[in-house]
Amino acid sequence: MEFETLSEWADEEVKAVVRILPPDVQQAAEKCVITFEAKPGHGAFDTELAGDELGLFEGVCLLDEPSPEDLPRIRIFVENIWEWVEEDEQDFRDEVGTTFLHELGHYLGWDEDEVNERGLE
Repeated sequence: MEFETLSEWADEEVKAVVRILPPDVQQAAEKCVITFEAKPGHGAFDTELAGDELGLFEGVCLLDEPSPEDLPRIRIFVENIWEWVEEDEQDFRDEVGTTFLHELGHYLGWDEDEVNERGLE
């Protein structure tokens, strides 16, 4: 599948998910930069990643005092998700939503256990 198509589908899904979030969480989500990338490899610390990640949150969580250069960012790796769901469009869209919520949870200050307790593993 073309990267552009996967990115369009992912963007549609993230926007749909944000629309149904509570208003305070919507406002928090709007403070994050959201990028769609094929796979890890373009970030400053990507050499530390396994390469099969579905998403990644970078920056400081909402609970901390960010500096202007600490812009929170959620990175969604669309080709990894596409491969994970075995190239099924609906499963791809569902997993993009779950991955986005998982990374948004990190921005909200939840650790891995708290994210998993909410079914966003």
